[in-house]
Amino acid sequence: MSLMISLTLLLLMLNAAIARVDVATPGPEQDNPMQTTSATVAAFESDRVLRMAEMYLREPPLTITAYTCPRSAGGLHEFYSEGDYWWPDPANPDGPYIQRDGMSNPENFTKHREMMMRFSAAVSSLAAAYKLSRDEKYAAHAVRHLKAWFVDESSMMLPHLKYAQAIKGRVTGRGIGIIDTIHLIEVARAVEVLSGSASFSPADVRAVKEWFAEYLTWLTKHQFGIDEREAKNNHGTWWVAQVAAFAHLVGDTMAMNYCRERFITVLLPGQMAGDGSFPLELKRTKPYNYSIFNLEGMATICQILTKPGANLWGTVLPDGRSMLRAMEFLFPYLKDRSSWPYARDVAYFEDYPVRHHFLLFAGAAFKKSAYLELWKTLDPDPVVPEVIRSMPLRQPVLWVE
Repeated sequence: MSLMISLTLLLLMLNAAIARVDVATPGPEQDNPMQTTSATVAAFESDRVLRMAEMYLREPPLTITAYTCPRSAGGLHEFYSEGDYWWPDPANPDGPYIQRDGMSNPENFTKHREMMMRFSAAVSSLAAAYKLSRDEKYAAHAVRHLKAWFVDESSMMLPHLKYAQAIKGRVTGRGIGIIDTIHLIEVARAVEVLSGSASFSPADVRAVKEWFAEYLTWLTKHQFGIDEREAKNNHGTWWVAQVAAFAHLVGDTMAMNYCRERFITVLLPGQMAGDGSFPLELKRTKPYNYSIFNLEGMATICQILTKPGANLWGTVLPDGRSMLRAMEFLFPYLKDRSSWPYARDVAYFEDYPVRHHFLLFAGAAFKKSAYLELWKTLDPDPVVPEVIRSMPLRQPVLWVE
């Protein structure tokens, strides 16, 4: 962990003490909010999980090395993507791109992102099937994918994102490109589940964890990572979610503690309004989508980092802002999208909501059966690429104990 991160951690811990943030004292069930629903989730998801895993058993590993883009400033093993909302300038077609917020340019290079989402879906499904059945065929195939991405020199991805979200004529990469690796969050969770498998050798487990440790270092030390950490909207949320997930995998307790403090002292007070909404997301051209997306990120953080004595679900700021308030704000509009009182998203408004994990997590944490019942009714496997992109958690079986 860099000196800057360490000093920031100390300042945040001091600020937390001064701010008089109330954190609910967790009882046995609150310490592990999913404990009471794990069997129910496993039974509810079993058929779907095994069906998907059988499908992915037929899919060979493919990594970013399968596709290249001549516009990339990086090499074969370096992840590359282009800013979604950037388009050719009609007044200067050969010049720098211009922004059209909320409107994705279909001509941009997206293959590396697609390969990462494919990888995440395959590994999470196979790991979930292994957890349910203990059948080594699922674990063995998941390990093939993991080794292709993180171990094998011919196909692996280097652990950085220097060339993500590039903009033609402007930049070769940006810090906000770090949002592209949110799909590794569930991969990290799958690695934890698979680590007890006979198909996952100690040497391979160690190599995969070393990759994540290197990426964690890059996220916390490189200027792009620092820029993303300081983002005031969902980008800052998902930076914390990624660091939390990867630190949990590699056992970096300092980074996990830093993320807990940042959630309490930066994310909650900086992003949430008194009514539980996220004003910066409501200002976007897709306010419904981004409000859902940001809440999913915050719930992911709570789910990863809640532990005995540190129940992030129960954190309440002095003015009452909390995860429960955020859920109470958004839930009515998830039940009835037509009641959404703000501007409609410029695209994909009709494609939400889907089976977001925050409904499951919060339903268990707050003992709200209404959240769980709605979660059960929503589509777990959307096919619209833009929706899949904002759905990094797909397999709830991996997240319950």
